[in-house]
Amino acid sequence: MNNQDTNLNLIKALSNPKAYQHEVNSIKVIETHISWLLLTGTYAYKIKKPVNFGFLDFSTLEKRHFFCLEEVRLNKRLAADLYLAVVPITGTLDDAKMDGTGEILEYAIKMRQFPSGLTLSEKADSKQLSAFEIDQLSEILASFHHNIAIANPTSAYGCSADINYWFMENFAPIKALLTDQKLQQQLKAIENWGQQEWLVKAETMTLRKQQGYVRECHGDLHLSNMTLINGKVTLFDCLEFNPLLRWIDVINEVAFVLIDLLHSHEQALAFRLLNGYLQLTGDYSGVVLLRYYLVYRALVSAKIVLLRQKQQSPDNMPSSACLKYQEFMNLAEHYTQSSRVKLIISHGYSGSGKSTLMAELSENIAAIHLRGDIERKRLFGYKAEQDSQSTLNHGLYSEDASQKTYNYLRDCAKAILNAGFSVIVDATFLELKHRQRFKELAIECNSDFIIIDVQACYETLCERIKRRQGDASEATLDVLDYQQQWAQALSIDELDDVITVNSEADKVLETLLANDIKQRLRYIPYGGFN
Repeated sequence: MNNQDTNLNLIKALSNPKAYQHEVNSIKVIETHISWLLLTGTYAYKIKKPVNFGFLDFSTLEKRHFFCLEEVRLNKRLAADLYLAVVPITGTLDDAKMDGTGEILEYAIKMRQFPSGLTLSEKADSKQLSAFEIDQLSEILASFHHNIAIANPTSAYGCSADINYWFMENFAPIKALLTDQKLQQQLKAIENWGQQEWLVKAETMTLRKQQGYVRECHGDLHLSNMTLINGKVTLFDCLEFNPLLRWIDVINEVAFVLIDLLHSHEQALAFRLLNGYLQLTGDYSGVVLLRYYLVYRALVSAKIVLLRQKQQSPDNMPSSACLKYQEFMNLAEHYTQSSRVKLIISHGYSGSGKSTLMAELSENIAAIHLRGDIERKRLFGYKAEQDSQSTLNHGLYSEDASQKTYNYLRDCAKAILNAGFSVIVDATFLELKHRQRFKELAIECNSDFIIIDVQACYETLCERIKRRQGDASEATLDVLDYQQQWAQALSIDELDDVITVNSEADKVLETLLANDIKQRLRYIPYGGFN
């Protein structure tokens, strides 16, 4: 009897309710390219397939046992209530027992079974994924990445040569399954880009490791490995089978989620997640590598589509699998291509509604949102919502502190523009010298430059400041009055760069985008699957 027959007999035996120590009414079997999942109602059991794909090796019982233990260890970090234990499967192939005694046939991971239909991939497919889940996810990721183990600088994990290896490792399996010449040409172009991009970014990759950004991450962070349990986003199914694929740069992990969201045509939510994560972590230096990792993650997803289909239908590749492969490859190709980026700065008094509007705009035009209030706090060692006890023109709001803040925002914006992403710098920009420096930056980076002048009447400004709670801004009514006394109005020379909006009007964002006569804000989102 070959391995496939043995495996099928074992799964058949475990499909009998009598194989379990607890009550079972029905059993559902879900198969992936590397495992089986048996759903029994109260509990779910995951069994690893005896396969060896090179990047993972479950070929022996000892290896499968080890990686079962690893899977439970890793997932306890994010889903301790779901992952219970590793249990033996005993008996015979005709009469197998889960968590039994005697000779061990196999091992399984025992988990609490959670409700079906609530994974974030399912919500995305039904267009029900919302900002509610995305905001939870950004907080979970930021906290998780802050607390997990950091790779020793002398370890093999996260070395630039290994990063290049795993990027390039995707091409051989894909090439072996492609016959269409056009698809082969697309693959080759992406491979060439990847090699060149690695040569340019290898030093940055090394620096990121030295700075502690290579950590023991989740490793397989796509939307199907996230679910809602009692309304809370829960991450599960960490990558256990290869530590080299788990000990990675945190921005590599974020890229995986972003690619899944982009593949689901949820670009606004993708950039909401990215901006939420960056504002919580301050990891804007990671954006330099983001395009590389977006291409890498799209390649991995495309490869998995082909491997899974080849395993299920060795002699036939259905059109649905081809389409899904092509979608991921078009995403990879999209991020290898450069396009003109935008540097947008806001302008307006405290309480004008700048931050709310800039956040919404960043999601709609696929831009990174740099919020001055948050970065000012971070720059001087405060959390975003922490009260610095600063007073007018003192502490965090002294002239020197403000200058340092604008310098930092400029440095971040420059790095983001050079990485190929548009950026919105959200601050008051009430002084001409700051606006001029950012205009000079736009010229230096060959990007479009736009000033969005956000206006509201004095009564509205005051009311918004009074209502503000739990926000990074510490502006008071005294600050507002002072701003109005010394603010330097937009000059005639600046007006060609200015778009003015009234934040008290209805549908401000829609009006801003629709009425932009010069189409300077226009952004053609990714969505073309050729």
